[in-house]
Amino acid sequence: MNLNTNKMKKLIWTMSVGILSLSTFAQEGQNLISNSGFESVGKSPKRLGSIESAEGWVSPTGVRADLFTSSKIEDINVPENIYGKEHPKEGGNYAGIVGYSYGDKMPRSYVMTKIDVPLKKDMRYCVKFNLSLAEASKYASNNIGAKLSKKPFGSDSKLPLIDEASLLHYNNDHKIMSARYNWTEVCGVVVAEGGEKYITIGNFNSDDETKSERMKKDPKLKVTQIVAAYYYIDDVTVRLLSDGEQCDCQAEESAQEYSTTIYQKVFNLNDEMSAKEKIELQEIFFAFGRDKLTTEGTGSLDLIAKLLKENPAMKLQINGHNNAMEDSVGIENDYYADMDNKRIGAVMNYLMEKGIPEGRIIFTQKGIDEPNTDTNPEDDEDLVMAKNRRVTFTVRQ
Repeated sequence: MNLNTNKMKKLIWTMSVGILSLSTFAQEGQNLISNSGFESVGKSPKRLGSIESAEGWVSPTGVRADLFTSSKIEDINVPENIYGKEHPKEGGNYAGIVGYSYGDKMPRSYVMTKIDVPLKKDMRYCVKFNLSLAEASKYASNNIGAKLSKKPFGSDSKLPLIDEASLLHYNNDHKIMSARYNWTEVCGVVVAEGGEKYITIGNFNSDDETKSERMKKDPKLKVTQIVAAYYYIDDVTVRLLSDGEQCDCQAEESAQEYSTTIYQKVFNLNDEMSAKEKIELQEIFFAFGRDKLTTEGTGSLDLIAKLLKENPAMKLQINGHNNAMEDSVGIENDYYADMDNKRIGAVMNYLMEKGIPEGRIIFTQKGIDEPNTDTNPEDDEDLVMAKNRRVTFTVRQ
């Protein structure tokens, strides 16, 4: 059977559209990152800097990222290794990168892999990965994100990659990623420019554009602190979304589902009180699942900083508390885990910015072990929970 030219063109066009539609349909719901959890390993790693042992993954700069796996080599073992202890998000392996270092004393590292198929112009993709701050980190930072690109990065230089990230933590809010236990999901929707073939994870901002906070070493862990924010990375996903489909991010806005109450206590100070009494009277209260300081909280901390400067022999113990609901929700959603420690970090960072040396600060995670006794029978459940989301203080001399 012979076909005229116009019919042939129409048939070819129809077949092309059909193939494209089938290709798009096949991508929907599928993770386009083949070795998403760093599980497929070629040659077993023998040392740090061996990310390329994970099939498909490379370091795009002269600083090699790390691969952690079950190993007799302690530095790269899972779950305990040279930088701390963390169980994989999924599978048995994870990667590790330097996201920031104070004074650029440790150059940043990145991980990069090829996406299974090029992304399609104007299509929506759910992009996410999980990270955890290693306990050896003396700092935590923001701006750990993902960059989707048409061409691979590639350089022997040890300089950071400065570019615009395609994805940062929820809605690009530039949150400092300070959770040292369990995993925090970085997640969002990216609209493709078309032709993106690679995903790179790391910090793409300059030091001037990167915020950091000092972290206190956990005395229970026998790790040597490094002057950097070091992050474990696991479970990387790039998935095509169908029309109207939403990305299943663990959005932190869901905190509003639990409570919006922030309790505030009135403190009655007088000149007859000692500096110790004035400090130990202070309490800092927080919203559910939050470590952000309120105006009243910073006012209390300003007073504490002033009294500590006037009494240089004093040491301050910061006691972090959370409530039972945060513990319960944190089991399913890592964002809410370890809230007592996150609140300690926020208070410590503020006091150090006010000139209080780290050596004068002690921290203790109380969790739910010491409920607030300042409750009344008339308090409803929401108010009782709000009174327990707090930081308290003990003076040591």
